[in-house]
Amino acid sequence: MRGVISHLANRLWIVVAALGLLLGVDQARADDKRFRLSAPAVLVDSGLLDYLLPRFSLKTGVRIEVVGVADEADVTLGRETGRAVFKGEGAVWRMARAGDHPGAARFAEWLTSEIGQRTVTSYEVAGRAPFTLPEVAEEAEAVPDFDGDASEGKRVSLTQCGRCHVVAPENRMNAMGSTPSFAVLRTMPDWAARFQSFYALRPHAAFTQVEDVTAPFPINRPSPIVPVEVTLDEVEAILAYVAEMAPADLGAPIQFQ
Repeated sequence: MRGVISHLANRLWIVVAALGLLLGVDQARADDKRFRLSAPAVLVDSGLLDYLLPRFSLKTGVRIEVVGVADEADVTLGRETGRAVFKGEGAVWRMARAGDHPGAARFAEWLTSEIGQRTVTSYEVAGRAPFTLPEVAEEAEAVPDFDGDASEGKRVSLTQCGRCHVVAPENRMNAMGSTPSFAVLRTMPDWAARFQSFYALRPHAAFTQVEDVTAPFPINRPSPIVPVEVTLDEVEAILAYVAEMAPADLGAPIQFQ
């Protein structure tokens, strides 16, 4: 009898674990379809977001929750940092992303596209369009100064990163198409922070070792692929190489008259 009870208990545990896994997958899928956006009260009160967000959600199925605290948001619309996306209410409004939420990435792509920009300029209040597009000419980017050897950074990048990313013309046919190139990553406002901490970001943490920084892989959870092994000096060299790189031309916002 005790054996039967033990067997039933084990089966029940398996069922509960499977249900938990399925719920986790469903939750992950739900999270992919919902993200948080922060904007100041003046922008919320303008009515623009009430006009923009439903149109984006109708097209993509991604829902957006507007929150007041920037630290809790996946995307922030503000005046200080990020890419200029529109102007109005006496300010140039900039978009900045935190993390790699797929829904937030899709919104950023949409808002900077021709359709998204046209949606902004088509919003009217009493027959007047209060929001326009920012001037194409942006202020010059302040590029951080890194002490590393850029040529060494290119060599290390081709050796360690080139199996997944296009890091230079030399490996453009050997990288994975699903990963962004270094030139595309270079267009991001926070590119330097991303490269400085890449070994802690997914999926790099699972297979990257930085000498004197990261802990060895647990014996029961070794690297799933041949590890990427670099030193802090090599990370600095990579930063110097990327700092000299021209950002990819993703197209400027289209101006409408």
